[in-house]
Amino acid sequence: MNSLLALQLVLLFLNTISSNDSEGGTVLNYEVDCSTLRMGQYLCPDPNYDLVDPKTQQLRGCTKENKAKVRCIAVDGLNCTETGNATFTKEMPCKWTNGYSFETALLLSIFLGMFGVDRFYLGYPAIGLAKFCTLGFMFLGQLIDIILIATLVVGPADGSAYVIPYYGPGIEVIKSDNYTYRLKQDDW
Repeated sequence: MNSLLALQLVLLFLNTISSNDSEGGTVLNYEVDCSTLRMGQYLCPDPNYDLVDPKTQQLRGCTKENKAKVRCIAVDGLNCTETGNATFTKEMPCKWTNGYSFETALLLSIFLGMFGVDRFYLGYPAIGLAKFCTLGFMFLGQLIDIILIATLVVGPADGSAYVIPYYGPGIEVIKSDNYTYRLKQDDW
């Protein structure tokens, strides 16, 4: 009987030790400069905060420089020297929008493009007036504008991006020049 009780106590003790280790137990905290953390050592943006604006589908606080400061969290065991805890702020890329809808611009171009309404909407009154006076440049200008707006070549005049749904028809333009490095592939 005593040996059974002793065995149960030993098993209970071992179970307690193993459960503490699996739950994290004692975690050592290191003070680090969080601006030097690498990918995988932090999570941006912090999922505990709603940082995406539902109207623009972009990060809140996006500036004209296409940057937004977001709150990030470091992995367990790392504390930031800047804040004294695991949270810090980091600049993330975003697309600055000013309320111009892609769907609205495209529909205006399709149905009222011969009158230049799409160009007036996007902030190009001179081109809009020229399209209005010439009936969309004999409908050829209307067709060209439909293609230019659909491929996101023509955007709002203030330099902002269109408001496009998250899973919408957005196109990401990748530009290259003489300084762009291209990795050679095996089949070249």
